[in-house]
Amino acid sequence: MFFVDTLEYEGLGNRSYLAGGQRAAVVVDPPRDIDQVIAAAARRGVRIAYVAETHMHNDYVTGGLELARLTGARYLVPADAAASFARTPVTDADTFEVDEHLVLRAIATPGHTPHHTSYALEEDGRAVAAFTGGSLLIGTVGRPDLVDPRLTEHLARAQHASAHRLAATLGDEVPVLPTHGFGSFCSSSQAEGDATTIGEERTSNDAFTLDEDTFVKRILADLEDVPAYYTHMAPANAAGPAPVDLTPPEPADAAQIAERLAAGEWVVDLRSRVAFADGHVAGSFNFESTGKLATYLAWLIPWGKPVTLLGDTPAQIADAQRELTRVGIDRPAAAATGDPATWVREGERLASFPRARFADLSDAHEHDENVTVLDVRRDSERANGFIEGSVHIPLHELHGRVGEVPHGTVWVHCAGGTRAAIAASLLDATGRQVIAIDDSFAAAADAGLSLTRP
Repeated sequence: MFFVDTLEYEGLGNRSYLAGGQRAAVVVDPPRDIDQVIAAAARRGVRIAYVAETHMHNDYVTGGLELARLTGARYLVPADAAASFARTPVTDADTFEVDEHLVLRAIATPGHTPHHTSYALEEDGRAVAAFTGGSLLIGTVGRPDLVDPRLTEHLARAQHASAHRLAATLGDEVPVLPTHGFGSFCSSSQAEGDATTIGEERTSNDAFTLDEDTFVKRILADLEDVPAYYTHMAPANAAGPAPVDLTPPEPADAAQIAERLAAGEWVVDLRSRVAFADGHVAGSFNFESTGKLATYLAWLIPWGKPVTLLGDTPAQIADAQRELTRVGIDRPAAAATGDPATWVREGERLASFPRARFADLSDAHEHDENVTVLDVRRDSERANGFIEGSVHIPLHELHGRVGEVPHGTVWVHCAGGTRAAIAASLLDATGRQVIAIDDSFAAAADAGLSLTRP
């Protein structure tokens, strides 16, 4: 009898898997912080016999090498993936006996990367699960543009062919278990749903419902911007990531926080956007711990810049530290928790800025002809409609384009409030007067604001 446990990492929109039988198991695409994987195996009472990578990841740092080292597992890595460490190279149709009656079979599925490999878990010769990594996702496929712009169209065509190969190899009832597609920017478009099968994908996925040329044209048209930190992930994985250190960071008092800000380091406040707007250390940035912390912080921060974390509790700091290691931000320089009033020196006051709804912006428009509205959504979002006269600078470009924001008070919005809060904090840190719109963009039209719909 086999089992498959899903290990979900919502911040990055990825999943890893622990699958096996009564005595042994395989881990597919493990995260950097492997203690949770080891704990999952311990709960099952199984030995980790194999650690399998579907590809050299572009969106996170893998824990595969360290997991294999600690457990003595064989480390399965596609043969053509560039790597400078010892591993078991995997080629198409290779098989590995995981447990009695349970075999892992490699299926070459290039597209997300040239070397991408999926794995079918077979019980007594019958496929019972397909670990598809960044190949076939739920309702979509992994994006083909992360390796080399010159290969993008070629890899998009390979994605189409690989999806059809999986469908030809596996039965309609086989569950499809991808690594990406749950909010990850490695997905060529945002997937919907939580579970799927080969048969369900046959009827709904563009890779099956569209001919190759139409599929390629659509997938290339839908590609989003690539997070800046992706450029550091594959090289880190190819070199062999070092073990992580999750011990608490050095505590920082008010004087140290001020010194770090003066030195140009990043002080990141993990609290809710409501709490941050009400009172925060001047110059600090707000990246809510409940949002896509690792994705947006790693995307915006100059790579290698020291980070000091501020939070409500030590647990909040620890969770953030764990998530940041997954994208290569390994050690916060320092941290502070508790009452924000203790984060500033005696005699200094916390900074603040207003929050508003789109209805408030509508009222302001009626009384002030010079209202500046900053839209920090991505290009694809703005293409579906925007507030007439608004300035558009996507969040991931704002830090380098602050000078383009018109003078005066700036009303900042996104699709729901999280990115607007980040953007407002970036502007506030430069001394700008900001109002963060904490509202769904769907409310803009209802509030009477004029929208342009291209």
